[in-house]
Amino acid sequence: MSDAVVIDRAPPRRRDAQATRAALLEAAKAQFAALGYDSATLRDIAAAAGADVALIKRYFGGKEGLFTEALKASIGQGRWRQWDRASFPREVATMMAGSPHDNEEGTESFQFLLRAATSPATAPMLNVAVQERFLAAIRDWLGGDDGEARARVLAAVFIGFLVERLIRDEPLQGRERDVFIDRAAAILETLIATP
Repeated sequence: MSDAVVIDRAPPRRRDAQATRAALLEAAKAQFAALGYDSATLRDIAAAAGADVALIKRYFGGKEGLFTEALKASIGQGRWRQWDRASFPREVATMMAGSPHDNEEGTESFQFLLRAATSPATAPMLNVAVQERFLAAIRDWLGGDDGEARARVLAAVFIGFLVERLIRDEPLQGRERDVFIDRAAAILETLIATP
């Protein structure tokens, strides 16, 4: 018989790679939105996600890969497929008359994209992501002839409304709100009409 002491050990903590990857991606979107590509550090992103910085290299290949994935996650191509063409103009106009704080996640994503657009290091990556995930989705949703050009015009107007709402930083009130919604809805109705 042996006098060895048996020690009960807790089972090793199960790692959840998918949850860690998602946490890193969310932290990256927040850091890139707040600081931009050049100022955001992998160490800070990992710390915000509660993960080891080495996991960024494992899951994303490094900062550029993480940024690219964060861009793709910020440009939700599925959103356009969910819009009903009949209600789209008024729903979007009403949303744009509101506060950017009504959808903090969307506002953060948009700020991230704005920062990416103004950096020479990230603008080319943004261009690719916008082509693949934003303009293609709008083109497919619009249908009809001249899809590429029509998608660009709709995207430009949509982005313009987003910038105006972000700068205004508060919801429109009273008559100004009503007029804004009517005019914006009319513009959007024209842009989505099939030629």
